Amino acid sequence: MGKDLRLLLLLVLLLCHKGNSELRTLCPYGCHCFTPVQVLCADTWISKLPSNMSRHVTSFILMTSSVAHLFQNTLKESPQLTKLIFLNNVMMRSIHSHAFDHLTELQELEISGNPLLDNLYPGTFSQQENLKKLLLNYNKFQTVLPGMFDSLRQLHSLQMKGNIISDLPPFLFLELDSLRVLDLSQNKLTEVKKETFAGLGQLAILKMKYNLISNLTADTFHNMSQLTELHLEGNKISQLTDGIFSVCAKLEVLNLRGNLLTTFRDSVFGLQTSNLKELNLKGNRLSELSSLSSLIYLTDLILSSNQLSSLPEDSFRNLTTLENLDLSENQLHWLPETIFNDLLAIKTIHLNKNNLSTVEANLFKDQMLLQQLYLSDNRLETVPFGLLDHFVMQHTVRLHGNPWKCDCHMFYLHDWMVNNSLDIEMLDRVFCDSPGFLRRQTVVSIDRDQLVCQVSKDDMPDIRSCSLQASNDTVTIKCRVDKSSSMTVKVQFEEDDGTVKEHTLTNRSGPSGCADDTTTESTLE
Repeated sequence: MGKDLRLLLLLVLLLCHKGNSELRTLCPYGCHCFTPVQVLCADTWISKLPSNMSRHVTSFILMTSSVAHLFQNTLKESPQLTKLIFLNNVMMRSIHSHAFDHLTELQELEISGNPLLDNLYPGTFSQQENLKKLLLNYNKFQTVLPGMFDSLRQLHSLQMKGNIISDLPPFLFLELDSLRVLDLSQNKLTEVKKETFAGLGQLAILKMKYNLISNLTADTFHNMSQLTELHLEGNKISQLTDGIFSVCAKLEVLNLRGNLLTTFRDSVFGLQTSNLKELNLKGNRLSELSSLSSLIYLTDLILSSNQLSSLPEDSFRNLTTLENLDLSENQLHWLPETIFNDLLAIKTIHLNKNNLSTVEANLFKDQMLLQQLYLSDNRLETVPFGLLDHFVMQHTVRLHGNPWKCDCHMFYLHDWMVNNSLDIEMLDRVFCDSPGFLRRQTVVSIDRDQLVCQVSKDDMPDIRSCSLQASNDTVTIKCRVDKSSSMTVKVQFEEDDGTVKEHTLTNRSGPSGCADDTTTESTLE
């Protein structure tokens, strides 16, 4: 939870609180008591902690105050506290190394959002053997001293995000046998050594996003066999060696968003089948993607905002549990017809903002359960017959941002859009790009009869029997036809504003007079 959100929630509780008169009488002056065991002090004029706090209070929160220092005996009269929070105290500069010595029952401690607090002394947490949650976020810590956490054997969650830590001493977490969540995101870390994480055999979630990490080795995660979530987004990682995550047999979420990777292959998980469920590679520099066939439990795959121009046919083979696939904002110009074969569980496919100029008719033949398909902002002029007929679930499609060519090859898509208009997002932005007289008109607004193709010379019918005569402002088309012919002549007038008026004349003799070979003349003026 971000510090701003925490602050908002606490203030809402403060405003909504309606304590009885007895509780207000027992509450320290200038503070607020939600219950007999909870105290919140939140005011900029508060410069020291209250001295008359009840021995029944177990939860104490100090926020937005002017308290600058926590001395050795500041909390001496409150040994019963189990939860202690110092949040957004802009004047807080120092915490005595023995400030918490009397708080041996403490289970949750937060010291966050204090911009002048740049260090903690050795032994600060030496008496907190029952501590389970320690949050040290958004301060100005530049370093963490060796042994700082050695006494916290019961600690489950440790957060130090949003500081300016550039280096971590080796074996810093060696004694944290119970640690499950470690968040080191938004610091200045440049290198991760294997000794740093020694002893974290039970770690479940590790976050190191938005640092300056550029290098990881195969030994980095060797003590993290229980790791289930690994967040490395926003670093400078350019390469992953084979087997680097092989010891993370229980890893389910891997976030590598916003790094410098140019290629990715499933061999980074070693030879065994991976249990990975979520893989995020958004915003790298991927130009190559090998098969991910060993990730048979994968449900979410994000490959957007990369430089992929093509994909191997077997890229997603065996990913039968995949539900969400995001390939948007790449440079894909074509996809193999079988690339999505056997993705029977897929629910969303995002192909928007690529360079696709054509798609194969059977590209989505196995995607009956598809609920969301984005083909917007490509270079499609039309789609093949039957492309969108395989889906049986209620689905959402995006088609805008393509240069649709509204001619005789558009019959299928035009009819599909008219019949499924409620399933198309931003329908009013799906425009014809050509021919000129239909340009900027929405596809669904034109009549089917307007979808015509210009005839080439080779395909032109024999019109030698027709003649064209002009006199002043009148043009006369005269055609000599057999009575059995059903020849139709259409003349279209395009006005300055782009509107088109059409006039049609059909030989009324029709095919009924086919018995004789006489001819007739039809004239359209």
